[in-house]
Amino acid sequence: MKIFKEFRKQEVLVLLYRIFLAYFFYQIARFLFWYFNRGLIKIDSVSDYFSLSYHGIAFDTTAILYVNALFILLSIIPVIVNTKKIYQKILFWVYFVTNGIAYIMNFGDFVYFKFSQTRLTSAAFQVAQHEDNIFKVFTSSLMQNPFVLIWFVVLIWLWVFLYKKVKIAEKRPVKLIPYFIWSVLTLCVITVLAIGGIRGDFKHSTRPINLVDANRFVKLPAQGNMVLNSTFSFFRTMNTNSFKEVHFVDEKFIDENIQPYKIYERKVADKPNIVIFIVESFSREYSGAFNKDKNIKDYVSYTPFIDSLANESLIFPNTFANGRQSIHGMSSVLAGIPSLTDAFTSSPYSNQKIQSIVSVCNEMGYDTSFYHGAPNGSMGFLGFGNILGFKHYFGKTEYNNDQDFDGIWAIWDEPFLQYFAKNVGKTQPFMTTVFTASSHHPFKIPEKYNGKFKKGKNQMHEPIQYTDYSIKKYFETAKKQPWFKNTIFVFTGDHTNEIYYPEYEKAMNRFAVPLIFYSPNPAYNLKGVNQEFAQQIDIYPTLADLIGYNKKIRSWGRSLVSEKQYPPIIANSDGAVEQFIIGNYIYRFDGKDVVGIFDKTDLGLEKNLLGQLKNNPEADKGKQIAKAWYQDYMNRVINRKMY
Repeated sequence: MKIFKEFRKQEVLVLLYRIFLAYFFYQIARFLFWYFNRGLIKIDSVSDYFSLSYHGIAFDTTAILYVNALFILLSIIPVIVNTKKIYQKILFWVYFVTNGIAYIMNFGDFVYFKFSQTRLTSAAFQVAQHEDNIFKVFTSSLMQNPFVLIWFVVLIWLWVFLYKKVKIAEKRPVKLIPYFIWSVLTLCVITVLAIGGIRGDFKHSTRPINLVDANRFVKLPAQGNMVLNSTFSFFRTMNTNSFKEVHFVDEKFIDENIQPYKIYERKVADKPNIVIFIVESFSREYSGAFNKDKNIKDYVSYTPFIDSLANESLIFPNTFANGRQSIHGMSSVLAGIPSLTDAFTSSPYSNQKIQSIVSVCNEMGYDTSFYHGAPNGSMGFLGFGNILGFKHYFGKTEYNNDQDFDGIWAIWDEPFLQYFAKNVGKTQPFMTTVFTASSHHPFKIPEKYNGKFKKGKNQMHEPIQYTDYSIKKYFETAKKQPWFKNTIFVFTGDHTNEIYYPEYEKAMNRFAVPLIFYSPNPAYNLKGVNQEFAQQIDIYPTLADLIGYNKKIRSWGRSLVSEKQYPPIIANSDGAVEQFIIGNYIYRFDGKDVVGIFDKTDLGLEKNLLGQLKNNPEADKGKQIAKAWYQDYMNRVINRKMY
């Protein structure tokens, strides 16, 4: 029939070919992502790899359709001149500008997945908005990881080459009415297919696929990142808000099992000063004091001073971070607020009254201060510090000597910690927090120390030694200060960083940070090794207990030094689902249901016991507690009950 002659078969087939190219190159990016992170994402066989790649097609489809919506519309919209060379050239640039920007997102995760432990999300914007050194960080990253740019350029060149191999011959429609009818019908069919592709399914009951859905197809939780792609995870987290009230249990169950308020009754005659060190990227892996019983072959410690300090301290070798980024560490350590799939600090609910170790110390007459050697406002610390109520903030501006600036992030740790040691204590008692900066990408140390520290096995090993040395020099100065004797020092990491030993490649150990309580005053009895599971959010109630705060403490953590024991509930998130360690099991919770239960010794989350533990009383109770904890968290955050 003549009417079929106006069906734009050539254009439709070429469009399908061009979209197919996007699928092809997304699979190459998936392979490269796995290859450069294969130590963190274990795949047992070729068939397992292809299974993950196959399930990844659904997530690639969503990403590709998001990115190519305009290109597809311009390819099919009936404007008659679609096949002309100039129009095809416009389509070429639309295609490669949009796809090029989206494609390079995946290449950044070749490197930064090692640090973030999750695919790229829109939270990257929230971090970047507080920094004025993003260009320096970007160029430094390229210099240290040139393969990322090389692979991107080579693959884009190949993509362009393949795109140009199939051209559209110029053809003007003869009968315009059939031409428009076929075009409209084609657009309708493509629109329907695109909606299904973006949602991930055509079922009416199916919600659009999200990051959590990647875990439906994996044997190990970390493999979910293989199913995903960075373009999908970025777009899916834009303008999202996972903070939603839920109701699983009654308030009585929460009061009895979660106990969001704790009370301690310690009597303290002479209030101690408090110094909290949040050490940038301080993984438990780096410190020998925390690995004595781990039986790690050929283990090497990179923190000799911290190791010696730990021998005189109370330490917790089984401590976990409650978040994945620096600002998460600040909220966890100081306010006892962990970060789940979406971080509290970047949520619409962060600007509220919050009870914290800062507010408690302010109430008890302490002088409170926060120190961070980066440009004021970096990482969002100044803003969140103001919410918490710090009386003083000391950053790069107050330090006022750019000769000690590392050129990218902050004042080098050694001089800044000397400034810190000499500047605090003018008013006592005081509570102060310092957030170090040098043990961080781009993994450099001051030139004068080149050759002083061993290079180690990865990029983090040299700068963490420099930070350890800086802390040693800090203590040499602090011991001379009149406030030193009656001071409690706390050391932990904000999050982990590069991993070398397989023990720390395990999913839960990617949150493994050290925890040290030290005081030269023997009255506080801060000595020994406690093997109980602990977490960053335990620091605030522990310190509130030690300084004799006898009122209610709003915290999901607990004092680690009290005879009054509350059952621990360890909480964090891998960016897709929430994770809880309760009793003898680890629970993975997707906001609605518990989707995995693992023995608490199975830190690699390798054997899901969910099916085997049906009608198991402890597991059933644990699932209820995980849901109750999540319910209480959401209720308090959303309804502004963080005090």
